[in-house]
Amino acid sequence: MSIIIKDLVYIYNPSSPFESVALDGVSFEIKSGEFVGIIGHTGSGKSTLIQHLNGLLRPNSGKIIVNGVDITDPNISLTDIRKKVGVVFQYPEYQLFEETVYKDIAFGPSNLGLSEYEIENRVKESMYIVGLDYEKFKDRSPFELSGGQKRRVAIAGIIAMKPDVLILDEPTAGLDPRGRDEILSQIKYLHEKYKMTIIISSHSMEDMAKLVEKIIVMHKGKVELIGSPREVFKNGKRLKEIGLDIPQVLELVNKLREKGFNIKEDIITIQEAKEEILNYIRGKK
Repeated sequence: MSIIIKDLVYIYNPSSPFESVALDGVSFEIKSGEFVGIIGHTGSGKSTLIQHLNGLLRPNSGKIIVNGVDITDPNISLTDIRKKVGVVFQYPEYQLFEETVYKDIAFGPSNLGLSEYEIENRVKESMYIVGLDYEKFKDRSPFELSGGQKRRVAIAGIIAMKPDVLILDEPTAGLDPRGRDEILSQIKYLHEKYKMTIIISSHSMEDMAKLVEKIIVMHKGKVELIGSPREVFKNGKRLKEIGLDIPQVLELVNKLREKGFNIKEDIITIQEAKEEILNYIRGKK
């Protein structure tokens, strides 16, 4: 499912002393099946943009075309759109409320008019996708789980709705390294296995470098840069000017090149750096 954004403008508290332009003429396209990252400093408009993608916020002007349908049209059913475009907000575990993991994941599908058999199948499938053992976790209280497990339950609840697009706002925020790696691994699996369109916002340049196919850089409500991770991270100077970093491994590569190491300059992952440095060392022997 594709998403096209055209000249999107959103203003908080318009025509008041507190007026603030959050999105200022934002335009881009996300193709069906793409894995896209959105990055930007606090206040860049990332979260506001995400809330527009399934109609949670309506723009002051501009268009949001989801699979050929302009969802800014007041005659369009946003309920139908939200079944197709699932959003997992930052710290989604705070939204858990049912007595058991099963009931929490089943809540969304239960409102779709499905049979109990179909609901159970969806719960089982979504728990499998996020790496939660059905028999072990289905009857447990979600409030007794670890932070990473709670987040998996929250993501499973969205997956159980079978959306065509999955949007995750800072999905690893507040998790320890193990929980973070597990969540990212499951998100990557979703994309590879089900060819789902996935949009993820993050402050981690390392995650962006190794996960996504395209990066959208937001700054002061506008699209500052857009391209593949390799293309975007070539603009390290500009990224730093707007308060962002580049992957640490790229920082290392740049310093090695300054010291005279004849290695590629567009390395963005640890594995690439390892191979390039080893090749350089072997070539010097």
